[in-house]
Amino acid sequence: MITNKTLPVQANGHILRGPAETEVMCWQGELFPHTMLTCAVCGLRTAGQIVDGDVHMPTPCALQDGITTTITLDVPSGKILVSDSLRPVYDWDDRGLAPYESALGQAQAMKAMAAIGCAFGPVLHGADLYRTGPDSYVIANPMLDEYGEPVMPDTTHLARVHSGLWAYSIADFEHWKSRGGDPATLDWTDTVVDVTPGVYQFTNHQGERGFEADSAETVIFAHVERIA
Repeated sequence: MITNKTLPVQANGHILRGPAETEVMCWQGELFPHTMLTCAVCGLRTAGQIVDGDVHMPTPCALQDGITTTITLDVPSGKILVSDSLRPVYDWDDRGLAPYESALGQAQAMKAMAAIGCAFGPVLHGADLYRTGPDSYVIANPMLDEYGEPVMPDTTHLARVHSGLWAYSIADFEHWKSRGGDPATLDWTDTVVDVTPGVYQFTNHQGERGFEADSAETVIFAHVERIA
């Protein structure tokens, strides 16, 4: 008779979604792993191997320190378009990439979007673009004060990234138009922001080890600064 048994999982440096245990199948005195385990960082998907009564991930996670993803965006026009989505003008082909649900898959998506002129990154429940200096910014979800108001000054707030697709997309406004973007299609979820023309570096923290996107504290998803 086939039965199931729950065994602890030895993650081998991987960050696994869900509890640190999994079901295995018992048949004729043998144990067989049959539930797929997926690393939230590197995207490895495997049923694991049973060793000494535990289910082991077969190889160590190659990204145990997580991923900080840095990209650059040219803004020669001095205007950026901020949105939760700039599809179909900008999109990426996910064939051959790690699962998007993993930190590696998200980093690969960020790089692919940057290569065609769009800064992109996950923000979970939404975020805001704030100015922190003459040519520096953060994409952040600020902590709320005792009155339910964001602790970051309203005078530094430039744009809202809505949570419809759980990501931000930012492009040079003229570049977006040159690829077929139609200003008539923009709505209240899209914002055009004036910035100093130049090259901007986006340092994305979403894939870093220990990053908590749903923290009650201020969450900074990305630092943005003009570097040229």
